[in-house]
Amino acid sequence: MVTLGQGSAETALALGIVPVGTEEYEWGADESGQLPWIHEELENEGVAEDDYPELISAGDNGVSAEEIAKLDPDVILAPWSGITAEQYDSLSALAPTVAYPEKPWTIDWKDQITTVATALGEKDRAEELIGGIEDQFATVREQNPEFADHDFAFIYNQGTTGDMGVFLPTEQRVAMVENLGLTVAPVVEDMKGQEKEGTDSATFSIETADRLNDVDLIFTFYSDEANRAEMEALPTYGAVSAIRKGAVVAPTENSLVTGSSIVNPLTVPWAIDRYVPMIKDAITHL
Repeated sequence: MVTLGQGSAETALALGIVPVGTEEYEWGADESGQLPWIHEELENEGVAEDDYPELISAGDNGVSAEEIAKLDPDVILAPWSGITAEQYDSLSALAPTVAYPEKPWTIDWKDQITTVATALGEKDRAEELIGGIEDQFATVREQNPEFADHDFAFIYNQGTTGDMGVFLPTEQRVAMVENLGLTVAPVVEDMKGQEKEGTDSATFSIETADRLNDVDLIFTFYSDEANRAEMEALPTYGAVSAIRKGAVVAPTENSLVTGSSIVNPLTVPWAIDRYVPMIKDAITHL
């Protein structure tokens, strides 16, 4: 089995199935080339390094069917990916291929887990995995009832000029925060239906960043502290109420940026331990 895109290898591993190959994802990978929660699971299961999933590079035109063919997979899982119709046809010629239901890079986290489990003949275990995640979210909510008193927007920047983006409630990183007990801000709810093609996000001019002034907490990410300082020095961006107060959850560690952006059996326990203290700290700045 080969997994492409994000989030599917984790569910396979949680089911005790090691992929022969996974799409390489350098944003947060450790020295092994694997994402740290995947690496930890492989070690916990006693998988020898020689048996780790082969890392499949995606070039300018996406993953290579020829490279995947060498791995001789019996199924290819890409429910949260950006594969094109042409790529889907090429991959389907190699093995049964499961892609996204409607739009690229768009799938509900529960649907992704169910899709992967079903494709691997483990449909009955999907509810078990989903229930385990929901229990972890419920524990955080019980331990941090103050989260319910605050709303948030999860934004991203596209450089110091031009547009900003806001992730919509259907995006998995928003689902992560919402399930921890916070509420999606009304300004974000109002942007539903304004998605950029192929995404679960909407954009707006950085000059109109003041539309976020009524939002309690801003979630975002930066490539490093220098990038954060550069953005917060912009008058329109830095003047946003939550940013000005420091009520911001903004990891600069690439692995946490990625781990908090995907909801699955491996990322949730890994991210919660790191993410929740950052949220609690941001609330103290209100």
